[in-house]
Amino acid sequence: MQDKIYTVIMRGGTSKGLFFKKEDMPFFSDKEKRDRIILSLFGSPDPMQIDGLGGSHSVTSKMMIVEPSNRSGFDVGYTFGQVAIDKPLIDYGGNCGNLTSAIGVFAIDEGMVKAEEPITILNLYNTNTKKKIIAEIPVENGKANVEGDYAIDGVPGTGAKIVTRFVDPGGSFTGSVLPTGNVIDEINTGLETVKCSIIDVTNPVVFIRAEDIGLLGDELPSQLNTNKQMLAKIERIRSAAAEIIGIVNDRRIATDISPGIPKIAFVAKSKNYITSLGKEVTKEEINLVARIMSMQKMHPAYAVTGAMCTAAAAKIKGTVVHSVVSDPNSEKIVIRHPKGRIEIGVKMDSNLEGKDLRVNEVIVDRTARRLMEGYAYYII
Repeated sequence: MQDKIYTVIMRGGTSKGLFFKKEDMPFFSDKEKRDRIILSLFGSPDPMQIDGLGGSHSVTSKMMIVEPSNRSGFDVGYTFGQVAIDKPLIDYGGNCGNLTSAIGVFAIDEGMVKAEEPITILNLYNTNTKKKIIAEIPVENGKANVEGDYAIDGVPGTGAKIVTRFVDPGGSFTGSVLPTGNVIDEINTGLETVKCSIIDVTNPVVFIRAEDIGLLGDELPSQLNTNKQMLAKIERIRSAAAEIIGIVNDRRIATDISPGIPKIAFVAKSKNYITSLGKEVTKEEINLVARIMSMQKMHPAYAVTGAMCTAAAAKIKGTVVHSVVSDPNSEKIVIRHPKGRIEIGVKMDSNLEGKDLRVNEVIVDRTARRLMEGYAYYII
């Protein structure tokens, strides 16, 4: 017999997901039951997610569970889950920067917090990373105002600008900006040896130079996602890094146990290019070229937490990212991705090094809106 749960479909940045109120989940503490219900709602595992609400891509197979926070100094708490498409798994290992931009919109419209015009400032607590995010949400007539003239590459049209500030985002998973203590590590997968930088800011990310694995750096998803040998190589490197920083105790199980964390990105120096949408971007408009993987496929744009980590890595001397970035001292780091560009602000103590390295804040501007609300049905 089917049962139902109140659900809102939200777009946040270049991602889309199902949002739930924790109060509607009396089964929340029963992880096994909770995950079975969520998998049923998404229609996973199935490449098409035809029997659920998942969108058959990693950026549309995400969920948030939201509640008013009872923690001192916080307004809203939320838990992110990356719902696997082809396996019965939900990865709670990290946070989603894109969907984080929709948390405040959801909380205001659901009456979880008091709305104040013209901007409501909310202190968010992410349970995955145990970190604070400050969100600035435009408000009009007691509801989140989602209309405006701000545009982000990867989303058609415009919307109201939502500013999110990730406070002290270093060591989100590993406890340190440099999980190994090194700015450069050498990874041997058994089939290849590559130099990389493993940085943990908002989410841990493994950075490699595109040229070191036989890529140019400006590949599009349609090109890379059909190259099975290259996908396997990138995943071998990511899996080895997962073992090195202790996310898994055996790299051979990383794909099955922790497919989303750490993320892996490859970077290259600025160059002129045409986006997957046919838009021309010149090398003078950007600081570097980068591509990031999402659940073993190239992200169609760029993960926001990955972009924040990339921007922080660009300012750390000696890293792979620092070696390719133009003007690492600029106030904002502009990253070129398949659909355009993303700008990230970084504030950090430049005089600290090694294990004392600290990132004070990373900032990104996004848009978000509610797409649908109602009851979603599931079978367990």
